[in-house]
Parts: sequence; structure tokens; C-alpha cells
Amino acid sequence: MKYLNKKIYFILFVITFLLVNTSTFSKNNENMYSQKYISNYLSGIISLKNNNNAAAFKYLKKVKPLKKNHNNFNIEFIQTLVLLDKFEDAFEFSNDIWSEDRLLFEADLLLGLKYLINQKHSQAIKHFKRLDKTNRYNLPIESFLSKALSAWTYAAEGNEKDSFDEFNKISDRYRNLKLIQKSFLQCYFDFPDARSAFDELIEDKNYNFTRYNFFLANYLLSKEKKEEAKKVIIRARKENNTNLLLEQSENFILNKNEAKIENFFDCKKTKDNIAEIFYIIATLYSSENEYKLSNFYLKISLFLNNNFSTNEMLLAENLFYQKKYKESKKIYKSIKLIGPTYSWHASKSLAMILSKEQGEKYSPSDLEKEFKLLFNPNSQDYYELANFYKNRDYFEESIKYYSLALKNIEKGHSSIPKILHNRGTSYERIDDWTNAEKDLKDSLKISPDAPHVLNYLAYSWIEKKININEALEMLKKANSLKRNNGYIIDSLGWAYFSISNYIEAEKYLQKAVELMPLDPVINDHYADTLWMLKKNIQARYLWTHVLNLKTTEKKLKDKIKKKIIYGVIKNL
Repeated sequence: MKYLNKKIYFILFVITFLLVNTSTFSKNNENMYSQKYISNYLSGIISLKNNNNAAAFKYLKKVKPLKKNHNNFNIEFIQTLVLLDKFEDAFEFSNDIWSEDRLLFEADLLLGLKYLINQKHSQAIKHFKRLDKTNRYNLPIESFLSKALSAWTYAAEGNEKDSFDEFNKISDRYRNLKLIQKSFLQCYFDFPDARSAFDELIEDKNYNFTRYNFFLANYLLSKEKKEEAKKVIIRARKENNTNLLLEQSENFILNKNEAKIENFFDCKKTKDNIAEIFYIIATLYSSENEYKLSNFYLKISLFLNNNFSTNEMLLAENLFYQKKYKESKKIYKSIKLIGPTYSWHASKSLAMILSKEQGEKYSPSDLEKEFKLLFNPNSQDYYELANFYKNRDYFEESIKYYSLALKNIEKGHSSIPKILHNRGTSYERIDDWTNAEKDLKDSLKISPDAPHVLNYLAYSWIEKKININEALEMLKKANSLKRNNGYIIDSLGWAYFSISNYIEAEKYLQKAVELMPLDPVINDHYADTLWMLKKNIQARYLWTHVLNLKTTEKKLKDKIKKKIIYGVIKNL
């Protein structure tokens, strides 16, 4: 299959060359069609497909003559340069390929930014005005960028009227982005009601603007209103205790390090305001799993404002999802220097990467050391550490931190049933059924329609041969709440098996096997049912299948080896 893909790339490449005006290559025809030239282009494209930007640059720079008539090459090359932080090269290349009658979004974007940085505002406006004319991707973001960047260029000139006029041309389809930019523009021009603009933004209930509490606090600090800034952050933290930027800001304020908050962002700097635009676009692409485009816009954001180091967290996450672990680790390690909150979350991510590289038995001891450096850990921090232990079979340690999460959580918090469920399953794994059952029941008292909790408690009862009828009703309910879930359907079938209703058991267990054909336990349950229905050949066939599955544990294998000989025997 890999060979076929490469062959297709080669054919497409040759077709592309044949379609391009042959006069372009007249002077260097032999070189353009050489095997080495084609190989470099092909290797560059494959490297891009594999997210290997360094290798892509190595190959693509060798075929730069393509820039004359090959827009796709120009797009890929510019993006590659930006992703490698080669901005001067990207500016130079964009300038080299630019022409009045040739629209190329990336080239105009970078040239506009270059002229804006160099305070050549009229030239910057010229390029930004061209952005919404390309429509190459049919993405509305191009139109927004054209007007927003033009507005900020007018602002950089000190032209307040044209700046707001351009801003008001932005379509209302970008309502959320307009609210954000309105706040920043009023802060930039030092409007008396700039504070009100931030308040309006934060209090809007149609979208989660939690992040912008930071920018309000940042604005207040610039006005030397430290107490007001402190109140904003503390109030925001009470309403949302999962936002890293706010959590770290609270730490800075409580430790009288307000200067670090001010250093991240300055609304009086045009570049800082524009950087936030690109950060927002990067988060949007990341949410759609478009990691390459997300990184492209994020790199621009960080280039414009490299002080806002917390934004690198998104880059590290994107690289992780692209499985570029080495680069992701490097960024997470630098993020640890920001402060204890980011150090803790970066350490969790590093531990996750090391687990993937070294296996799930990676010791979490270093992670716990990082955790102890947290200034004021909250319930979410305890819960995350507990999950890390639990996922690596450190059940007693996980119980300790689930308990601390419950101790530190607000009464009536929506996460309580989830924490009880996880702690209950950890108790069950260490054979402490008394506490396990209590936690699972308490979780269901708060959230009675949680299918996975219903399933876990009911299945445990069946395995212990207690409360069978109640367990059966719970599993019927779980199945109605969560359709086509293999584990729940297996539990329901096993419940029918436990009351000797093998006909109903077969119906559900067959479906469970269809949904999860490689699960050893589900296959074993189905085989047991077939045996009880006198379908001995089919049962032995399934048991043999289970023996050959890689995930079958030794204890189950030993039981099945006896079943193949003797069949299903009570107390086997």
C-alpha cells in the first residue's frame, strides 16, 4: 500500500509538470526533469504528509524553481518555513514570488505582517486588503483576517477613526471575535470605558470567555489597580477552576509577582493584539484536529509575541497529537519554567509521553514530586493525579488522591459522582468490596442515570452472586441509556446466564461479541452460554479462539483449557 501511494504521488507530479507552461523550463529542462529533481520534490511532499518539517525543507529548497508557476509548492514551502520558525526566509521567499496579478494568501499575509512590523503601514494595508480575495479554501476566516489586520494597521498609525470603521465592517458572523477585538481596541486607544468592554465580554453567556478575565486583570494592572485585578482573578477562579492561565495568574498575584502577568501581554502593543487573533485561529483549527494549520497560525502568534509563553502549551499539545514526542517534550520542559501551575500540567504531559515511550509501568514518583510544588492544589489537581495512578494500576495511591479530591471539592459539585465512581472501581480492584459498593451506590444516588456506573455495580453483584434481580434491572436501564455498548450488553447477557435464561443470554452475548470480537471475557461468556445450550462444537471453537488472543490473561487461559476438555462445570 505504501508503494502504491508513492506511485500515485509520482504520477501526479509528472502530470503537474506536463500541465505547466513548458517555456518555464526551457533554460533548465534537463535538470527539471531529472530523477534527482523529481525525487526531491516527491520526498518533500511525503515528508510534509508525515509532519516532518525539517526533512520537507531539506528537499523542497532544492526544487525552488517550481515557485514560478506552482502555487501548491509555494503554499507548502511558506508554511514549512513558518513551522520551522524561519520567518526571515519566509518573508524573503514571499517577496520573491509575489506579483500584483497573482493571489497567494500566505504570501500576502506574511508580507503584510512584515511591513506592519517595519511600520510601513500603507504597504501592509495593501497586502491585508488582498487576503479576502483568494477564497482558496472557501474559509470565512480569510475575510475576517483581512479586515481585522487592516483595522490594527490603522490603529498602529494612530488612525482611530479608520481603525474602528474597518473593524465595524467585519461581519456579525464573527460576533465573538468582534467582541474580543472591540475590548482590545478600546484598551489600545485608552478609552475611558475600556474596563466596561472587558466586563461586557466576560459576562456574555453565549460563549465561554473565561480566558479574557486574564486580559481584564492585565489591563487593571497596567492602570496600577492591583486589588481590582486580584479580585477579578480570584472571582474567575471560583467560577472556573480548570483554566491554567487563570490558575497561574492567581499564583502570581498571591505571591506578589504581578509583573509576570504584565509581561505576557500589553494591549498598547499592536503586535500583542494581533498575536491573540492568530492564537484564537490556532485553537479553532486544533479543535478540528487540523494540527498543521493550527501550528502555522500559532507560530505566527508566538513570533509576534514571544513573551506569552503560556500559549506554547497549545503547540506542545498539537505536537503530541501529531506523535512528534521529541519536539513536544522539549516545549513542555520549557513550559515548566513559567510557574508551578504550568510545571505541574507540563509534568503530567511529559509523564504521559514517557508512558507511551516506555510503557504504562512508567513510575509516577517524579510526577508526585511536581505535584507537591503546587502552591494551592485544588480538587481537579488531586483528581488528575489520582487518574494517573489508577491508569497505571497503582490503586491504593489513586484512592488516596480521589479522597483528597472529594475533601477539597465544593458541596454539590458536578464532578463528585465521577470521582466516587473512579474511587469505587479502585477499591474493587484491591478487593475492598465494602468501600467499593458504598462509593458506587453513592455515585448513583447523585447521578442515577450513569450507564457505566450502573454497569460496574450490577456486573460486580452478578460476579459475587448477590442482588441478581436488581442487577438485571439496572443493566436493562444501562442498556437503554447507552445503546450498542459492548461491555453493557455483555453484562446484560451474563445476568441472564446467571439466572439460567440461556436463550436471552445468547441473544445479548452474540451481539456483544459482534461489537467486540477481540475481547477475551466476552467471548468466554458467549462460549459458556453456547455450551449450556448444547452447542458444544461452537463453544469449543470460541474457547480456542480466546486462547489465541494476545490479550487473554493467564488465569483465564487456565480455566478455558479445562473447559475445552470438561465443558462448563460449576465452581470451575
